[in-house]
Amino acid sequence: MISRPLGAMAAALLWLAATPVLAGDPARGKEKAAVCFACHGEQGKSPSPAFPHIGGQHEEYLLKALTDYKVGRRKNPIMAAQAANLTPSDMADLAAYFASQPGVLYLKR
Repeated sequence: MISRPLGAMAAALLWLAATPVLAGDPARGKEKAAVCFACHGEQGKSPSPAFPHIGGQHEEYLLKALTDYKVGRRKNPIMAAQAANLTPSDMADLAAYFASQPGVLYLKR
């Protein structure tokens, strides 16, 4: 018999192995991201502490977050509404765009 934590880890690994990796296009993502800019800023640097900075975040993380909002694994009424009509390709493009932006800890030299 498999313990719950081990079983959950095995299920997660199987899910990851079965999930195709979509290669997002940052240019297409920027075209689709206009609605995101009000809360997250054009480069993913939120103008308000009420919304997270997403610029420079890992692409895979952003894609998973959007997917989780769409299917209800993450709970936020604003993001659930935004993600509801996104296709997997839309989400991959948005994730690629925001991941391509400098993060908030980016230092210009």
